Amino acid sequence: MLLERNSKLLFIGDSITDAGRAQPVGEGLGDALGRGYVAMVDALLGACHPEAAIRVVNMGTGGHTVRDLKKRWHADVTAQNPDWVAVMIGVNDVWRQFDSPLRPETHVYIEEYESTLNDLIERTMPAVHGMILMTPFYMEANHFDPMRAQIDRYGDVVKRLALRHDVVLVDVQKAFDGVLGSYYPATLGWDRVHPGAVGCAVIARAFLKTIDMQW
Repeated sequence: MLLERNSKLLFIGDSITDAGRAQPVGEGLGDALGRGYVAMVDALLGACHPEAAIRVVNMGTGGHTVRDLKKRWHADVTAQNPDWVAVMIGVNDVWRQFDSPLRPETHVYIEEYESTLNDLIERTMPAVHGMILMTPFYMEANHFDPMRAQIDRYGDVVKRLALRHDVVLVDVQKAFDGVLGSYYPATLGWDRVHPGAVGCAVIARAFLKTIDMQW
């Protein structure tokens, strides 16, 4: 498995990562890790590799964009001293362009998205064992849907940055595409953004397969 024994694995992102996690730091018993994919990753790591003693922390915050991540990066990432940092961000950067078209100040266009995420990676890599970039996703099978097409463009940015910095990539959109042939999108998430239990399991499975967790 990619993660070393006794590693501290920190997840950061938006509401999909947050999923109701404890504040100010999402760590501990009960629902401290939220009720989403992060909790599933933690549970499966603990069940399949208890000897690895992986410590999982959830620092997702609902509604956030990469612009917001930049503002809180020191407190929510650097100060937590993680060994590994997993980042999934981008859906709000795109979504605001569609649900709030008359509020351009809330839009994070692709140039800012790429430059900001690139800066965060460059800032973080020297201080950690590794980073894991997770593509944003939209639970829509039609690639010509305007928001799906835009999400794919932002996902391509994440893939490009993962290649540039030689970091781990989890293609979350590809994982959802694998199940969208069987599920109507609203079955996985009513707004095609926030996944239910099956959708969270899709993300967790993709993450764990990428880090080569043995079942």
